[in-house]
Amino acid sequence: MKDYHINIFYSDEDKGYIADIPDLSYCSAFGETPMAALQELTLAKQVWLEAAQAEGKPIPPPTYRPIIYQLTSA
Repeated sequence: MKDYHINIFYSDEDKGYIADIPDLSYCSAFGETPMAALQELTLAKQVWLEAAQAEGKPIPPPTYRPIIYQLTSA
């Protein structure tokens, strides 16, 4: 099963890690470590999907794939 791509990066401004899912607009989370950001994002993703479903909004399929993965699978 294909799942959503996750970005995790350090933010100097926030002094911590940000995790986001590019396919789900505004679905992101903060953590003091990469693992903490990922754990928070897992919760945010669940809430994002539940809210979209409850409001009858479309849930985009996983499509975002950084170019690095496209080059290595060729």
